[in-house]
Amino acid sequence: MKKISILLLILFLASSFVNTKPKTVYIRPLGDVNQEYMDYIKTSVNNFYGYDCVIKSKLNLTTDILAGSRTRYEAGKILKKCNSKENVLLITEKDIAHKKSNDFPEWGVFGLGFRPGKTCVISTYRLKGNVPKAKFLERLKKVALHEIGHNLGLEHCTNDKDCMMTSASGTVKQVDREKIWFCSKCWNQIR
Repeated sequence: MKKISILLLILFLASSFVNTKPKTVYIRPLGDVNQEYMDYIKTSVNNFYGYDCVIKSKLNLTTDILAGSRTRYEAGKILKKCNSKENVLLITEKDIAHKKSNDFPEWGVFGLGFRPGKTCVISTYRLKGNVPKAKFLERLKKVALHEIGHNLGLEHCTNDKDCMMTSASGTVKQVDREKIWFCSKCWNQIR
């Protein structure tokens, strides 16, 4: 009788594990975004985190999310407006900024994500520079995975400068330095 109970428990646990769906991340273009970039992010998120990804329809850029200069978009306003119960990664080709401090009311950023949360936004604008396409795509991948890391509750990493969760501090040089990798401390926090 005891063996049957244990066997039933094992079967129940195994079936529960098999039926567990992985997380889904919804990728939403904010304004016109190159389809290749979205497809690349979709594959990158799936390969790195194992999450399913679905590309959703485009959201239009509106004046209510413009930053104070009216020349770029405020990442915080984007997150508040597009906050969702689903896991959403917004991508735009427009420049985005975030208020760093009173001295820097409009600090240009690569991305921003709620920590923890469900919504993050990334921009291709500051990642392109004068670099080959492969380098740009690598940067895009790192920034997307980094912002999803914030959604999962990760802070900026101070454990290892090669960890993707290290703060870029506004420099693309740091993004280039990082590996497409989380240090063991970061991985352990989200597992």
